[in-house]
Amino acid sequence: MDPLDLAGPMDLAGLTPLMARTPGRPSVVVGLIDGRVAPDHPAFAGHPVRELRPAAGTGGCRRADICCAHGTAVAGVIAGGRGVCPRCTLMSRPLFADRPADGGPATCLSGVSTGELADAITESVDAGAHVLNLSMAQPAPSGFRDRTLEAALDHAADRGVILVVAAGNQSRMHASVLTDHPWVIPVTAYDRAGHPMPQSNLSASIGRHGVGAPGDRIPGPGLGDRPFLLSGTSAAAPFVTGTAALLRSAAPEATAAAVRYALTHGPGRRRSVSPPLLDAWAAYKTLRGVS
Repeated sequence: MDPLDLAGPMDLAGLTPLMARTPGRPSVVVGLIDGRVAPDHPAFAGHPVRELRPAAGTGGCRRADICCAHGTAVAGVIAGGRGVCPRCTLMSRPLFADRPADGGPATCLSGVSTGELADAITESVDAGAHVLNLSMAQPAPSGFRDRTLEAALDHAADRGVILVVAAGNQSRMHASVLTDHPWVIPVTAYDRAGHPMPQSNLSASIGRHGVGAPGDRIPGPGLGDRPFLLSGTSAAAPFVTGTAALLRSAAPEATAAAVRYALTHGPGRRRSVSPPLLDAWAAYKTLRGVS
């Protein structure tokens, strides 16, 4: 069995028929704000990862670098050779490092300021991203106003860049500055039987304009001989990001707002704090106006 086989999760999310229609277009740029992506990993052979300004102290990718392992695995699910959108262009904006320049503790997926995150979002948008994946800890609760971060999110919306954000894994009724923003697509995790995973954060805004995706032991490219297993909302977000990139590839004339609507609006009015499971094929049919 292929250790990087994603067939089960892709079937669960309705991705198989959409991926058969298109593997994505190189003109569609998927941005990733995460740990560094290992630049020479064979999962990206033939379509190298474009890297924006690297995070301080990143250096090379050692096997023990959990941030690089996480970034590489998420990138592989989105646009690796066996990923959701393998022909799309992947652009990495490293933000997290295992070895900070000041010698302090590891800051993988957390420990950065909202200003640093805002800069990374703005840089990715200005560098040409069409879809942007953030599989990370939430920087601040929803009651906290951060005008710099809000301005970066507004900038992405104004430029038509689809923002996909992990809802978080604290099992809380908890929104954040990110998941409360009306343009962001928050993502919760579902297990392999199609049930919501209990660790996902939930809220009215997450239920209203979010979506669920496979997040149970998802194999991504590892830095050693074995795959890196991801679980939780960090693993779920790249399925939604990859789907958005496929939809933009399959319908290049569609607006970002139309793609976002197709991803997040199924039949009926949403009343639950838990969003429905992604159905990529249904989203494609909605975008194309097919019943």
